[in-house]
Amino acid sequence: MQLFRNQLAANQQLTILGGFLGSTIFISLLTAVSNFEMQVFGPTFQAKIFPEVIACLFISMMSCAFVHRVCVTTCLIFSLIALYYINKISQNIYGGSTISTSSSASASKKRK
Repeated sequence: MQLFRNQLAANQQLTILGGFLGSTIFISLLTAVSNFEMQVFGPTFQAKIFPEVIACLFISMMSCAFVHRVCVTTCLIFSLIALYYINKISQNIYGGSTISTSSSASASKKRK
């Protein structure tokens, strides 16, 4: 982003593109931090909102701040949207066993 700073700041559409590039930095950082923590603390460790998500978001927004002010805002918006969908995908993949366990537990209570 720093190499193309002048081009990204010159046009409104390219400034929005700079924010999108910042959100890809956020996704990459969050993935790297989460993978590192899973290697160190075990495969069941999950990234928390504070400090992992907030720190990665702050770093990506600071990288966008060096390009343009509007890049920071669009980076925040794109990153929050990406975080929502990442969480939704994660719940579908890893959260399926907890949903079936709770439904089977409630079904066994009704039988008694």
